[in-house]
Amino acid sequence: MSNKKTMTTVIMAAVLTAASTVCALADGAVTFPLEKGYEFSMMTRAASDSVQDFSQKALVQRMQEKTNVTVDYQVIPDEQFDEKYKLALSKKNMPDVVTKMYIKPYDILGYANKGVFIPIEDYIKEDMPNLTAVLDKRPEVRAAITSADGHIYTLPFINEWSKNSKENINVVGAIPYINTTWLKEVGMEMPTTTDELKTVLETFRDKVSTENGSVIPMSFRINQVNQDPGITLGSFGCGDDMDHYMVTNDKKVYYTLVQDDVRKGLEWLHELYQDGLVDPEIFSQDGSTYAAKVASGRVGLFYDWSIGMAGDHIDEYAPLPPLKGPDGTVNVPRQNYYSFDMGVTAVTAACGKPEIALAYLDQYYEPSMSIQNCFGTYGDKNFTNTFTMDNGMLKWTKEGQDGKVRNDQNLYDVFAILADYYGVYVDKMVDSDGERLDMIKKIYSPSIQSDYNYPAAFMDQEDITRIAEIETDLQSYAEQVKAGIVKDGISDADWKAYLDKVDQMGLKELLELKQKGFDMFYKLTN
Repeated sequence: MSNKKTMTTVIMAAVLTAASTVCALADGAVTFPLEKGYEFSMMTRAASDSVQDFSQKALVQRMQEKTNVTVDYQVIPDEQFDEKYKLALSKKNMPDVVTKMYIKPYDILGYANKGVFIPIEDYIKEDMPNLTAVLDKRPEVRAAITSADGHIYTLPFINEWSKNSKENINVVGAIPYINTTWLKEVGMEMPTTTDELKTVLETFRDKVSTENGSVIPMSFRINQVNQDPGITLGSFGCGDDMDHYMVTNDKKVYYTLVQDDVRKGLEWLHELYQDGLVDPEIFSQDGSTYAAKVASGRVGLFYDWSIGMAGDHIDEYAPLPPLKGPDGTVNVPRQNYYSFDMGVTAVTAACGKPEIALAYLDQYYEPSMSIQNCFGTYGDKNFTNTFTMDNGMLKWTKEGQDGKVRNDQNLYDVFAILADYYGVYVDKMVDSDGERLDMIKKIYSPSIQSDYNYPAAFMDQEDITRIAEIETDLQSYAEQVKAGIVKDGISDADWKAYLDKVDQMGLKELLELKQKGFDMFYKLTN
């Protein structure tokens, strides 16, 4: 038995003082089906309009038959889950496994240091061959789930669309969608430069009319995820992303909102704002107000993750390609999004036989099972099926494209879908993902200049705490200034005063800590 497994047994005994027995850990891999059945509890969440009794799901039934393991799913409605799982983890009779938490490194380490989450790296090595194979193929995921103390406390899920990180559907967030019907109406081509875009917006303002209210040439929500115009600021240099960290091609971390070229882009937006080309409510409108405005068909250019925000007017819009800036710069900034989530599933100290629970969960990291865990399954007489099975390949049904159908069948907890599974284990992607991937590859990926985004670096608690202490006030202040430049512009003196202020707030230390995390991550991946 490994030293780490011995330590796990000690942790379990200390935490579960009320338990009569702590079961011995297995030496070697678990073999299914078990000769003697085993049951463990697993707290999870589900949408309130989807199936709450997971024992009805074909995936769960098939797994029980295959493994002789019964999972007691404790299903909590989405809106109650965060409160209830935290309460459950504060008690001795906590569930054996908790999943769909989506928590960050600070909280993972907090639960680990209290003895609530057990280290699982030895179990992964000995009892989880499917996950091990995935982590060997994707060392960046192994690095992301490995804490600074060397332990792994959580299982990830992975949903990858392309092996080229510049082509994944989340490499950019907010896409600018322009009204091509209006372009035809006023006899103009798709703009290719920032100057041409300004002329187009002026023409929209002066020559277009709608039955649904006054024309809004351009609208967005500043500093709001997937609705901010940071992608267009790339025409002036680095552009902006939603946490404002970027990485140079020689692996140096920097902060976007102190870059002179970002200032130039924001001042360009200020010119548009001054000329009445930008919605005056960009600073205050909430998501529903913004969505309703776009869906009314009276916005010439809007920013969102999906063109679907245009509602009945979808056919009138198309993605605006990257624009050349005043000095000829064409650049699409990368978002710090990933094709995986690290803080999803943890085994608690209440689990009597972690090796069995983890070996069971490992079955879902097999490629075909991963796809079904994420999206749904086939051959289920109780529900509408997401797939059919044809000669070992899952094939989408028309009905399976509906999210409600998928949620009734899937588990969406432990899975790893790699880009090379498509066409091998499943015929294609979800249609919406496939369409976005095609758009990113053709329109935006070729103009991404940066080879790196900021990774999911798992730093120690002290560094995470210090980053949060600096970042909270600094980001709020920097975003306030960002919005202020769009509204009022900024003088050289005020820009210098702003740079001095963020320095006083600890920007240098913040970037040193973020660089430390970046360097550690890439050391682990290599």
